[in-house]
Amino acid sequence: MAQATSLAPGKSPLVEPAAQSRAPARRSGGLRNIGRTWPVLVLFLPPAILLFTLFVILPIGEAGWYSLFDWSGYGRPDEFIGLKNFELLWRSGAFRTALTNNGLIIVISLALQLPLALWLATLVSHRIPGATVFRLIFFLPYVLADVAAGLIWRFIYDGDYGLVASIASLLGFETPYVLADRTIAIYAVLAVIVWKYFGFHMMLFIAGLQSIDKSLYEAADIDGATGWQKFTNVTLPLLSPTIRLSVFFAVVGSLQLFDMIMPLTGGGPSNSTQTMVTFLYTYGITRMKVGFGSAIGVVLFVICVTLAFGYRRIFMKND
Repeated sequence: MAQATSLAPGKSPLVEPAAQSRAPARRSGGLRNIGRTWPVLVLFLPPAILLFTLFVILPIGEAGWYSLFDWSGYGRPDEFIGLKNFELLWRSGAFRTALTNNGLIIVISLALQLPLALWLATLVSHRIPGATVFRLIFFLPYVLADVAAGLIWRFIYDGDYGLVASIASLLGFETPYVLADRTIAIYAVLAVIVWKYFGFHMMLFIAGLQSIDKSLYEAADIDGATGWQKFTNVTLPLLSPTIRLSVFFAVVGSLQLFDMIMPLTGGGPSNSTQTMVTFLYTYGITRMKVGFGSAIGVVLFVICVTLAFGYRRIFMKND
C-alpha cells in the first residue's frame, strides 16, 4: 500500500527510465553522424577552400593592392600613388556615363523586361496549342551566345547594309546610322538587352506559375473573380518569391554586362554606351592602365557586393 501511494497520479514507473535511455541514444546518434561527415569534410573542404582562395580571394586582394599604384602591367608596381586612381575615376566623365548606363539598364530591365517576361509567361504557361513552340521561340535569344548576338545586331543596325537601313530605304526615310549616333546608340543597346534576356526571366516565371495549385484558380472562378482579380490576388502573391529572384538576377546581370556590348558598339561612339565592365576593359586592359583599371574593379566589386547582400538581406531573407 505504501509503495502504491509513493507514485504520483497518472505516472508510470517505466516512463522516466525510458526517457533517460533515449537521451544517450540521441547523443550517440549525433556522434555517429559527425563521425560519418568528418571524412567528407576533410576530403572535400580543403580543396574547395584552396580553389576559392586562389581564384577569388587573392585576385580581389591583388586588385585592391594594384589600385594604389600607377602601373602599366609590366614589371613590378613601384609607383605608389595612394587613392589617386579613385580620385581620377570619379572625375572621369566616361566613368560617370558608364555608371549612368548601368543604372539605365537596371531601370529598363525592371520596368520593361520583367513585366514583358511575366506577361508572356502567363500566356504560354497554359496548355494551349503551340505553347511549347512559343516557349522555344522566346527562349532562343537567351541560348544564343552574347558575342554572337552582338555581332548579329551590329549587322542589323548597320547603316549601309543592315536590316534597319533596308527598311528605311523601302519606306523612303533617310538611312539611320544608329550605332554611330551617340544620342540614340544606348537605346539601341537597351533594345537588344531586352530581346536577349527576357526569355530567361520568362522561363523562371513559367516554372513559378506551374508550381501554383490550380485549385486556387478554380476556387476563384467559383467566387466569380475576374482575370485581373485572379492575377493580383492569386498569381502575384504566390509568385512573389520567383519575382524577387528574377529581380536579383536582373540587377546583378545588368552590372556585369560586357560580352554583348563589346562586339555591338565597343563602348562607343564617344564612350556613350560604356558600362562599368566595358570601361574597365577599355582602360585597364586595352590601354594598359592596370592600376586605374584595378580601381574600377574595386568600385564595381563594392557596388555588386553591396547590392547583392543588401537585396538578399532585405527582400529575400525569408526565401
